Amino acid sequence: MLTRPLLAVVCLVLGSQCGQADERAKQHGYNVLFIISDDLTATALSCYGNKVCQTPSIDRIAARGTRFTRAYCQGTYCGPSRASLLSGYYPHATGVLGYVSPRKAIGNRATWPQYFKDAGYHTARVSKIFHMGVPGGIEKGSHGADDPVSWTERFNSKGPEWRAPGIGETLEGNPNGTRPVVGGNTFVVVEADGDDLVHSDGKTAARACKLIEQHKDKRFFLGVGFVRPHVPFVAPKPYYMPFPFTQMRLPKKIIGDWDDIPRAGINYKTSKNMKMDVVRQKKAVAGYYASVAYMDAQVGKVMAALKRSGLDEKTIVIFTSDHGYHLGEHDFWAKVSLHEESARVPLIVRVPGKKPALCHSLVELLDLYPTVASLCGLTVPSRLQGKDIGRMLDDPSHTVRDAAFCVNRRGFLLREDRWAYIQYGERAQNGVELFDMVKDPRQYTNIAGVPMYKPVVARFKARLAAKMQAVRDNDLGRQ
Repeated sequence: MLTRPLLAVVCLVLGSQCGQADERAKQHGYNVLFIISDDLTATALSCYGNKVCQTPSIDRIAARGTRFTRAYCQGTYCGPSRASLLSGYYPHATGVLGYVSPRKAIGNRATWPQYFKDAGYHTARVSKIFHMGVPGGIEKGSHGADDPVSWTERFNSKGPEWRAPGIGETLEGNPNGTRPVVGGNTFVVVEADGDDLVHSDGKTAARACKLIEQHKDKRFFLGVGFVRPHVPFVAPKPYYMPFPFTQMRLPKKIIGDWDDIPRAGINYKTSKNMKMDVVRQKKAVAGYYASVAYMDAQVGKVMAALKRSGLDEKTIVIFTSDHGYHLGEHDFWAKVSLHEESARVPLIVRVPGKKPALCHSLVELLDLYPTVASLCGLTVPSRLQGKDIGRMLDDPSHTVRDAAFCVNRRGFLLREDRWAYIQYGERAQNGVELFDMVKDPRQYTNIAGVPMYKPVVARFKARLAAKMQAVRDNDLGRQ
C-alpha cells in the first residue's frame, strides 16, 4: 500500500510524464491520416509487385514511406480485425470474433482514435473504419458497428452497390448464366454507369478532402475507410477497361492441393462450392482489379487534398487493409482462411522527415496504435497488446517480433521468419498445418505430418498455448 507522501510523488511523476508527452505532441504537431481499404490483398498492388493492376496513388505513398512486406492482420475477416487494431487488443482478449464493436469488452478504455481525441485532436471518420456491413450498410448509409465516442464527427457514404446501373453479372452460383445480379456477400461484377461520385468510395474521398481543408489549422486524426475491393466488384466502366477478363491469369493450380489440408483449412469460398468455371474466375479477378484501381484513384484525391492544404509534411499517413484476400490461390476465394493470401496485408507508414524504406520484419496491425501514439509524442498506454515499431521507420532491419499472430473462428496462425504454423482448435483437435516458407512460399505442401518435422510442430503447439495465455492475461474486466 502506498503512503500518502509516496502516492503524491507517484502522481507528480505521472503528471509530469503526461505533461511532457503533451508537450512533445505539440512540438511534433503531426496530424494522422489513416486510410484503410476493405478486403485488399497486397498482391493486387503494383508497389507490391503486381504487373497488371497499377496503383499509382498508393505507390506514391510507398515511395515516400516504409513499406512492410510481412504485416499481418489479427483476424482474417472484417469484424475482429478492425475491432482489434482499433481497440489495441487481440480478438481472444476482447472476445470479439464477430461483427460487433469492441466497446462492451473494453469498457471506458480509449480506442486508438479516441485516445487522440482525448489528447486534443479533432477525430473524424468517413465510411468504414469500425465494422460496417458491405454492401448492406453502404446501401443504407448506416453507422454499422461504429463507436461514436471515438469521433468528434463521423460521416457515412451511401452508394448503390450491386444495384448500380450498368453491365452487371453474378459470378457465384451461376453456372448457366441465368442468375440475376444479386446483393449480399456475393461475387458480382458491375461495370457501372456514371462517374466516381456515384459510388461510396468516391463520396468518401470527396468528404475526406473537405474535412482536410476544414480542419487544416488544427491537429486531426482522420480515418478514411474505402469499401472497395470488397464485393460486389462495382466500379465505373473506365476502370474496367484495362482488365479484359480474357487476359487475366489465374494462379497455378496443383492437382490434389487439398489432400494434405485438414477439413477446417478448406476456405468457406472455393471455385467448387461457388460453381465458378475458369471464365467466371477470370471475370472475378478482372472485377477485383477494376475495384482496386477505382479505390486507388480515390486515395490519390485524398493525398492531393493533403498537399493542397499545406499539410503534406505535417501528417503521418498510414495505408493498409483489414485483411488479405484469395484470388483463386488453392482454388480459394475471398478472406477468412489462415493462409498467407488472407492473413498478410499491405502496410505503408509515411512519416514526415523519415527516409523511404522497405521492411521485411514481422509486424501486426495491432502495432499501429502504440506506434502512432509514440510518433505523435503521446504516452503509450501500457495495457496495449501491440508493440511500438517506430524504430523500424529509421532502421528497417530492426525487429520487435519473432512471430506474427492471427486468428479466425476455426484456428490460429503463428508466422515466424521461416515457418507458417496453423492450428485448428486450441487443442489441435481439428488438425494442423506447417509450411516451410523458404522452400514453399506458396504453401502447397503441408509438412506437419512428416516425422522429421514433429519437433517443430511440438514447439509450435507449446508456443501457441503460451501465446493464448499471454493474450488472455490482460486488464479487461478489471476496471
